[in-house]
Amino acid sequence: MSCTQAKIDFLVTQMKEAGSIRAKKMFGEYGIYCDEKIVALVCDDQLFVKPTQAGEEFIGEVVEGFPYPKAKPYFLVPEKKWEDKNWLAELIRLTAAELPARKKKF
Repeated sequence: MSCTQAKIDFLVTQMKEAGSIRAKKMFGEYGIYCDEKIVALVCDDQLFVKPTQAGEEFIGEVVEGFPYPKAKPYFLVPEKKWEDKNWLAELIRLTAAELPARKKKF
């Protein structure tokens, strides 16, 4: 079951203080980018954030989930936390800061 565009638009709006945020449709679901780094996936109406040390420390009690079969575990962000735009933007900002820069294609 893929996500609605309204839900993706809401998440992008909630995260906008983290940096340059955009969503890209991928295989019927969505990837969330912050400053051109993929930081999260939205699959089956659930938000999965790439695991980082800073993200884990920020979240505290982490719940992991798998965005798709055979995926590595991601941090599963409960929907009730989506409403707290400051919290969500900070999680995304911390995650993006710790991820390596995107490799350029030649």
